[in-house]
Amino acid sequence: MTHRESSVAGQFYPASCAEVEAYIGRFNDVLAEKHFDSSSVALIPRAIIVPHAGYVYSGFTANIAFKTAQELSGEIDRVVVIGPSHRVYLKGASIALLDIYDTPCDPLTIDADFSTELKAQFEFLSYLPSAHNEHSTEVQMPFVKHYFDKVEVVEIVYGDVEAEELSQLIDELLKQKRTLVVISTDLSHFHPLQQAKALDELCMQGVADLDLSALEKGCEACGLLGVKALTLSARRYGYESKLLNYSTSADVTKDQSSVVGYLSAVIGEV
Repeated sequence: MTHRESSVAGQFYPASCAEVEAYIGRFNDVLAEKHFDSSSVALIPRAIIVPHAGYVYSGFTANIAFKTAQELSGEIDRVVVIGPSHRVYLKGASIALLDIYDTPCDPLTIDADFSTELKAQFEFLSYLPSAHNEHSTEVQMPFVKHYFDKVEVVEIVYGDVEAEELSQLIDELLKQKRTLVVISTDLSHFHPLQQAKALDELCMQGVADLDLSALEKGCEACGLLGVKALTLSARRYGYESKLLNYSTSADVTKDQSSVVGYLSAVIGEV
């Protein structure tokens, strides 16, 4: 059996299951204190947008989306995580043709057959092993394990690809009614807080309204291509979007001079 081994456990998120579960428990305690009710989202989730920084910075924002998806989605058999490559240059995108995805809380099974079918269907997909040391996708998997314990997973890391090409792949994923799509992105990077919020507002408007033109007016999300691809697909499917949370690194560090922004959202059927 071939494994997608953890690359950033102990860095972006804890290497022990107990510590991962402690993080998620604390995030959910805060949600309970805020009286967050996922039913207020009023959508059947087909996709979520989540950040991919370290859990101490963006885990709370990501957790809301996974928790909401788990509570509102019904039966989910497969979770497909799509994120940008930060470490290697990619022409197109790479799909993990492996068997097992390691997480601190026991492994997840990779849907190797489905992954192979997708690779055969879409010319821009290949399998480049070095692309799968990627944190933008990996940090999502402990959340997947916690909230969707028995699902199979697919990991797609993209580089130089057109949004419309990736959107056609997402269209295919959305045909699978028991598949949840996860789009991984952070927002602006290393601006003063007020400038970051102004830039991130463009991203949030584009996500909330599924408005491609808004996303193209200055949104600096590192995973903007994935967000644009999902937006194209969501519009074709007639889906709606609901923002769940916005935060910045300054919420934790208290340093407003150079921050990173994070959002989470759910996209789905009314």
